[in-house]
Amino acid sequence: MNWGIFEGLLSGANKYSTAFGRVWLSLVFIFRVLVYLVTAERVWSDDHKDFDCDTRQPGCSNVCFDEFFPVSHVRLWALQLILVTCPSLLVVMHVAYRQAREKKHQEAIGKDGGRLYLDPGKKRGGLWWTYVCSLVFKAGVDATFLYVFHSIYPRYTLPRVVKCQVAPCPNVVDCFISKPEEKNIFTLFMVITALVCIVLNLVELAYLVSKRCRECLEARKARSESLDHRLDWVTSSSKQGDLLSGDLIFLDSDVPPPLLPDHPQDHVKKTML
Repeated sequence: MNWGIFEGLLSGANKYSTAFGRVWLSLVFIFRVLVYLVTAERVWSDDHKDFDCDTRQPGCSNVCFDEFFPVSHVRLWALQLILVTCPSLLVVMHVAYRQAREKKHQEAIGKDGGRLYLDPGKKRGGLWWTYVCSLVFKAGVDATFLYVFHSIYPRYTLPRVVKCQVAPCPNVVDCFISKPEEKNIFTLFMVITALVCIVLNLVELAYLVSKRCRECLEARKARSESLDHRLDWVTSSSKQGDLLSGDLIFLDSDVPPPLLPDHPQDHVKKTML
């Protein structure tokens, strides 16, 4: 399988990912894809050939191998890596769709007619939802495959000897697995890297959601402050209008406004008398 195509496509996803997403991509290609290509395929290449059972019954070894290995580790990992990396390709395709729309808009209206997207690669609107859904899907795929591995191979380990009693085997036969310790090491390594990828996806999801909530709260707070400022301005303007209208009443009236006496104290005494 040629994984270079996936590596070339997903390398563009680094431009549209957060720091957690870049770490996830590096972890997937360095510790999962490369390990899969360099070592895992070679370790599991002779699993059927070196699966020996202590019987000469024709077909017994093949039936026991199919009973204990219903699905090969290598094929499950290949399917898992394909499904995990596909959502990142969807993000890249969404950004390319935005860029194409922006280009058509600029050609139809011109540069002075405004822009549809200030930054096509910025996670806003539909692209934000695409990115968030991709994180949920990737974490779900890894968790599902970990459950499948645990269901088929309990504790993710392979024993040295398995007991088999399936037709056409005449009785209970002992079958021996080739390189069980080496296969267990690589299986646990792939399981641990999948768990780390799940944690990174969840952390990035929490970071994006918290950042979006904080931005919404800040925008709501700014709108409320702007509304309060407008109300204060309207109230002060109405008070100034009332004062001006009072002055105009005296200006329009024929009776002059009352004037204070020259000596207020004498006026008070006369009033008291």
